Amino acid sequence: MTQTISNEGEATAGGGAALPRDRQRVIKRHSLVVRLTHWVNVLCLTMLLMSGLQIFNARPQLDFGNKTDFDHPPASISSSEVDGQQHGFVQIGSFKIDTTGILGISYVDGEPTERGFPAWATLPSEQDLATGRSIHFVFAWLFVANGLIYLISGFISRHFSRDLAPSKYQWRHIGRSILEHARLRFPRGEEARQYNILQKLTYFLVVFVLLPVLVLAGWTMSPGLDAKFPLLLDVFGGRQTARSIHFIAAFGVVLFVLVHIALVLVSGVFNNMRSMITGWYDIGREEGTHG
Repeated sequence: MTQTISNEGEATAGGGAALPRDRQRVIKRHSLVVRLTHWVNVLCLTMLLMSGLQIFNARPQLDFGNKTDFDHPPASISSSEVDGQQHGFVQIGSFKIDTTGILGISYVDGEPTERGFPAWATLPSEQDLATGRSIHFVFAWLFVANGLIYLISGFISRHFSRDLAPSKYQWRHIGRSILEHARLRFPRGEEARQYNILQKLTYFLVVFVLLPVLVLAGWTMSPGLDAKFPLLLDVFGGRQTARSIHFIAAFGVVLFVLVHIALVLVSGVFNNMRSMITGWYDIGREEGTHG
Protein backbone atom coordinates (compact mmCIF):
# COMPACT_ATOMS: atom_id res chain seq x y z
CA MET A 1 0.00 0.00 0.00
CA THR A 2 1.37 3.41 -0.94
CA GLN A 3 1.49 5.88 1.92
CA THR A 4 2.03 9.61 1.52
CA ILE A 5 2.37 12.57 3.85
CA SER A 6 -0.53 14.96 4.10
CA ASN A 7 -0.10 18.71 4.61
CA GLU A 8 -0.49 18.16 8.35
CA GLY A 9 2.34 15.64 8.29
CA GLU A 10 0.23 12.54 8.94
CA ALA A 11 0.49 9.42 6.81
CA THR A 12 -2.56 8.52 4.75
CA ALA A 13 -3.44 5.30 2.96
CA GLY A 14 -4.83 5.90 -0.52
CA GLY A 15 -5.98 9.37 0.47
CA GLY A 16 -8.20 8.00 3.26
CA ALA A 17 -8.00 8.00 7.05
CA ALA A 18 -4.77 8.97 8.78
CA LEU A 19 -2.52 6.12 9.80
CA PRO A 20 -0.66 6.00 13.15
CA ARG A 21 2.49 8.10 13.02
CA ASP A 22 4.68 5.13 13.98
CA ARG A 23 3.85 3.40 10.71
CA GLN A 24 6.20 3.55 7.74
CA ARG A 25 5.83 6.75 5.75
CA VAL A 26 6.95 7.78 2.30
CA ILE A 27 7.96 11.30 1.30
CA LYS A 28 8.99 12.91 -2.00
CA ARG A 29 12.72 13.52 -1.62
CA HIS A 30 14.15 14.18 -5.12
CA SER A 31 12.70 16.26 -7.94
CA LEU A 32 12.69 15.03 -11.54
CA VAL A 33 15.55 17.39 -12.49
CA VAL A 34 17.71 16.19 -9.59
CA ARG A 35 17.10 12.56 -10.52
CA LEU A 36 17.78 13.01 -14.24
CA THR A 37 20.94 15.09 -13.74
CA HIS A 38 22.17 12.57 -11.17
CA TRP A 39 22.02 9.66 -13.63
CA VAL A 40 23.51 11.73 -16.47
CA ASN A 41 26.37 12.54 -14.07
CA VAL A 42 26.86 8.83 -13.37
CA LEU A 43 27.28 8.20 -17.09
CA CYS A 44 29.49 11.24 -17.68
CA LEU A 45 31.80 10.67 -14.72
CA THR A 46 32.30 7.01 -15.65
CA MET A 47 33.20 7.87 -19.24
CA LEU A 48 35.35 10.84 -18.18
CA LEU A 49 37.31 8.83 -15.63
CA MET A 50 38.10 5.94 -17.97
CA SER A 51 38.94 8.13 -20.96
CA GLY A 52 40.91 10.45 -18.67
CA LEU A 53 43.10 7.55 -17.53
CA GLN A 54 43.68 6.72 -21.21
CA ILE A 55 44.89 10.30 -21.75
CA PHE A 56 47.03 10.20 -18.59
CA ASN A 57 48.72 7.03 -19.81
CA ALA A 58 50.24 9.00 -22.71
CA ARG A 59 52.41 10.73 -20.10
CA PRO A 60 51.89 9.13 -16.68
CA GLN A 61 53.42 11.84 -14.52
CA LEU A 62 52.36 15.02 -12.75
CA ASP A 63 54.24 18.32 -12.95
CA PHE A 64 53.80 21.88 -11.74
CA GLY A 65 54.30 25.22 -13.48
CA ASN A 66 54.49 25.58 -17.25
CA LYS A 67 57.19 23.04 -18.06
CA THR A 68 57.41 19.26 -17.93
CA ASP A 69 60.26 17.75 -15.93
CA PHE A 70 60.84 14.51 -17.83
CA ASP A 71 63.86 13.47 -15.75
CA HIS A 72 62.65 14.21 -12.22
CA PRO A 73 58.83 14.55 -12.12
CA PRO A 74 57.24 15.30 -8.72
CA ALA A 75 54.96 12.25 -9.18
CA SER A 76 54.92 9.48 -11.76
CA ILE A 77 53.91 5.96 -12.71
CA SER A 78 56.82 4.20 -14.40
CA SER A 79 58.56 0.89 -14.95
CA SER A 80 62.13 -0.28 -14.67
CA GLU A 81 64.07 -3.52 -14.65
CA VAL A 82 64.77 -5.19 -11.30
CA ASP A 83 66.73 -8.46 -11.16
CA GLY A 84 66.12 -9.09 -14.85
CA GLN A 85 62.34 -8.44 -14.68
CA GLN A 86 60.28 -5.34 -15.43
CA HIS A 87 58.54 -3.85 -12.41
CA GLY A 88 55.99 -1.08 -12.16
CA PHE A 89 56.41 1.77 -9.69
CA VAL A 90 54.50 4.75 -8.33
CA GLN A 91 56.82 7.51 -7.19
CA ILE A 92 55.87 10.68 -5.28
CA GLY A 93 58.93 12.76 -4.52
CA SER A 94 61.46 10.41 -2.94
CA PHE A 95 58.79 7.88 -1.93
CA LYS A 96 58.62 4.89 -4.28
CA ILE A 97 56.38 1.82 -4.14
CA ASP A 98 56.32 -1.32 -6.30
CA THR A 99 52.94 -1.59 -8.05
CA THR A 100 53.73 -4.37 -10.53
CA GLY A 101 50.59 -5.98 -11.94
CA ILE A 102 48.44 -2.89 -11.34
CA LEU A 103 50.25 0.35 -12.19
CA GLY A 104 53.31 0.76 -14.41
CA ILE A 105 53.32 -2.91 -15.40
CA SER A 106 50.02 -4.73 -15.87
CA TYR A 107 49.18 -8.01 -17.56
CA VAL A 108 47.40 -8.34 -20.90
CA ASP A 109 46.63 -11.93 -21.96
CA GLY A 110 49.08 -13.07 -19.31
CA GLU A 111 51.91 -10.93 -20.66
CA PRO A 112 53.45 -8.03 -18.70
CA THR A 113 52.67 -4.76 -20.48
CA GLU A 114 54.20 -1.36 -19.84
CA ARG A 115 51.44 1.22 -19.19
CA GLY A 116 50.39 3.62 -16.44
CA PHE A 117 46.88 2.42 -15.62
CA PRO A 118 45.79 -1.12 -16.65
CA ALA A 119 43.66 -1.84 -19.74
CA TRP A 120 40.49 -2.62 -17.73
CA ALA A 121 40.51 0.91 -16.25
CA THR A 122 40.84 2.88 -19.50
CA LEU A 123 38.59 3.71 -22.41
CA PRO A 124 39.36 2.42 -24.95
CA SER A 125 41.22 -0.48 -23.33
CA GLU A 126 44.04 -0.46 -25.87
CA GLN A 127 46.49 2.43 -26.09
CA ASP A 128 44.62 4.97 -28.24
CA LEU A 129 45.14 8.58 -27.21
CA ALA A 130 43.10 10.11 -30.06
CA THR A 131 39.96 8.09 -29.28
CA GLY A 132 40.40 8.69 -25.55
CA ARG A 133 40.59 12.45 -26.09
CA SER A 134 37.51 12.44 -28.35
CA ILE A 135 35.45 10.53 -25.77
CA HIS A 136 36.71 12.78 -22.98
CA PHE A 137 35.79 16.02 -24.78
CA VAL A 138 32.28 14.85 -25.74
CA PHE A 139 31.37 13.79 -22.22
CA ALA A 140 33.14 16.77 -20.65
CA TRP A 141 30.81 19.20 -22.46
CA LEU A 142 27.78 17.01 -21.68
CA PHE A 143 28.86 17.07 -18.03
CA VAL A 144 29.14 20.87 -18.08
CA ALA A 145 25.73 21.28 -19.75
CA ASN A 146 24.15 18.87 -17.28
CA GLY A 147 25.74 20.75 -14.39
CA LEU A 148 24.37 24.06 -15.62
CA ILE A 149 20.86 22.58 -15.81
CA TYR A 150 21.23 21.32 -12.24
CA LEU A 151 22.54 24.66 -10.96
CA ILE A 152 19.89 26.79 -12.69
CA SER A 153 17.11 24.48 -11.53
CA GLY A 154 18.56 24.37 -8.02
CA PHE A 155 18.58 28.15 -7.65
CA ILE A 156 15.10 28.57 -9.15
CA SER A 157 13.55 25.84 -6.98
CA ARG A 158 15.57 26.93 -3.92
CA HIS A 159 16.93 23.38 -3.71
CA PHE A 160 20.30 24.62 -2.46
CA SER A 161 19.02 26.94 0.25
CA ARG A 162 16.27 24.53 1.31
CA ASP A 163 18.08 21.18 1.12
CA LEU A 164 21.83 21.91 1.31
CA ALA A 165 22.08 24.76 3.84
CA PRO A 166 22.66 23.37 7.39
CA SER A 167 20.28 24.63 10.05
CA LYS A 168 21.39 26.14 13.37
CA TYR A 169 20.20 22.99 15.11
CA GLN A 170 22.38 20.84 12.84
CA TRP A 171 25.44 23.03 13.44
CA ARG A 172 24.93 22.69 17.21
CA HIS A 173 24.75 18.90 16.96
CA ILE A 174 27.44 18.27 14.33
CA GLY A 175 29.48 16.24 16.82
CA ARG A 176 26.59 13.86 17.41
CA SER A 177 26.08 13.50 13.65
CA ILE A 178 29.76 12.58 13.17
CA LEU A 179 29.54 10.00 15.96
CA GLU A 180 26.36 8.46 14.57
CA HIS A 181 27.91 8.18 11.11
CA ALA A 182 31.00 6.53 12.58
CA ARG A 183 28.70 3.97 14.23
CA LEU A 184 26.74 3.54 10.96
CA ARG A 185 23.56 4.79 12.61
CA PHE A 186 21.34 6.66 10.17
CA PRO A 187 18.38 9.02 10.79
CA ARG A 188 14.85 7.65 10.91
CA GLY A 189 11.46 9.31 11.18
CA GLU A 190 11.36 13.10 11.22
CA GLU A 191 15.18 13.43 11.14
CA ALA A 192 15.23 11.52 7.84
CA ARG A 193 13.08 14.15 6.12
CA GLN A 194 16.21 16.14 5.23
CA TYR A 195 19.90 15.55 4.67
CA ASN A 196 22.03 15.54 7.81
CA ILE A 197 24.74 18.16 8.22
CA LEU A 198 27.55 15.89 6.99
CA GLN A 199 25.65 15.17 3.79
CA LYS A 200 24.87 18.86 3.28
CA LEU A 201 28.47 19.98 3.80
CA THR A 202 29.82 17.22 1.56
CA TYR A 203 27.38 17.91 -1.27
CA PHE A 204 28.05 21.66 -0.98
CA LEU A 205 31.83 21.17 -1.23
CA VAL A 206 31.49 18.77 -4.18
CA VAL A 207 28.95 20.89 -6.11
CA PHE A 208 30.41 24.34 -5.48
CA VAL A 209 34.15 23.67 -4.95
CA LEU A 210 35.49 20.32 -6.20
CA LEU A 211 33.57 20.04 -9.49
CA PRO A 212 34.13 23.70 -10.55
CA VAL A 213 37.87 23.33 -9.85
CA LEU A 214 37.89 20.09 -11.86
CA VAL A 215 36.19 21.75 -14.84
CA LEU A 216 38.24 24.97 -14.77
CA ALA A 217 41.52 23.07 -14.47
CA GLY A 218 40.45 20.97 -17.45
CA TRP A 219 39.70 24.11 -19.46
CA THR A 220 43.13 25.50 -18.56
CA MET A 221 44.77 22.60 -20.40
CA SER A 222 43.14 23.73 -23.65
CA PRO A 223 45.36 26.11 -25.68
CA GLY A 224 42.27 27.45 -27.46
CA LEU A 225 40.52 28.38 -24.21
CA ASP A 226 43.76 29.76 -22.76
CA ALA A 227 44.01 32.11 -25.74
CA LYS A 228 40.51 33.45 -25.03
CA PHE A 229 40.80 33.37 -21.24
CA PRO A 230 44.53 33.87 -20.38
CA LEU A 231 43.56 34.50 -16.74
CA LEU A 232 43.08 30.74 -16.35
CA LEU A 233 46.83 30.13 -16.61
CA ASP A 234 47.49 32.78 -13.97
CA VAL A 235 44.86 31.36 -11.62
CA PHE A 236 46.25 27.81 -11.82
CA GLY A 237 49.93 28.76 -12.09
CA GLY A 238 50.60 27.12 -15.44
CA ARG A 239 49.23 24.37 -17.68
CA GLN A 240 51.14 21.58 -15.92
CA THR A 241 49.85 22.68 -12.52
CA ALA A 242 46.32 22.73 -13.95
CA ARG A 243 46.84 19.17 -15.25
CA SER A 244 47.97 18.00 -11.81
CA ILE A 245 45.06 19.74 -10.07
CA HIS A 246 42.64 18.26 -12.62
CA PHE A 247 44.00 14.77 -11.91
CA ILE A 248 43.89 15.19 -8.11
CA ALA A 249 40.38 16.68 -8.22
CA ALA A 250 39.22 13.76 -10.38
CA PHE A 251 40.36 11.31 -7.75
CA GLY A 252 38.70 13.46 -5.11
CA VAL A 253 35.46 12.87 -7.02
CA VAL A 254 36.25 9.12 -7.17
CA LEU A 255 36.74 9.08 -3.40
CA PHE A 256 33.43 10.90 -2.90
CA VAL A 257 31.64 8.41 -5.18
CA LEU A 258 33.12 5.40 -3.35
CA VAL A 259 32.06 6.74 0.06
CA HIS A 260 28.66 7.68 -1.40
CA ILE A 261 28.12 4.14 -2.74
CA ALA A 262 29.26 2.59 0.55
CA LEU A 263 26.77 4.70 2.53
CA VAL A 264 23.99 3.83 0.07
CA LEU A 265 24.74 0.14 0.64
CA VAL A 266 24.79 0.28 4.44
CA SER A 267 21.85 2.67 4.87
CA GLY A 268 19.40 0.81 2.63
CA VAL A 269 20.01 0.03 -1.04
CA PHE A 270 16.36 -0.36 -2.06
CA ASN A 271 15.16 2.79 -0.30
CA ASN A 272 18.00 4.94 -1.63
CA MET A 273 17.78 3.60 -5.18
CA ARG A 274 14.00 4.02 -5.23
CA SER A 275 14.32 7.64 -4.10
CA MET A 276 16.79 8.42 -6.90
CA ILE A 277 14.64 6.67 -9.53
CA THR A 278 11.09 7.56 -8.48
CA GLY A 279 11.75 10.39 -6.02
CA TRP A 280 9.96 8.61 -3.15
CA TYR A 281 11.84 7.86 0.09
CA ASP A 282 10.65 5.87 3.10
CA ILE A 283 11.58 7.79 6.26
CA GLY A 284 10.77 4.75 8.38
CA ARG A 285 9.25 4.55 11.79
CA GLU A 286 9.08 7.26 14.39
CA GLU A 287 8.72 5.10 17.47
CA GLY A 288 6.63 6.21 20.40
CA THR A 289 4.79 9.02 18.56
CA HIS A 290 1.16 8.54 17.64
CA GLY A 291 -1.24 10.78 15.80
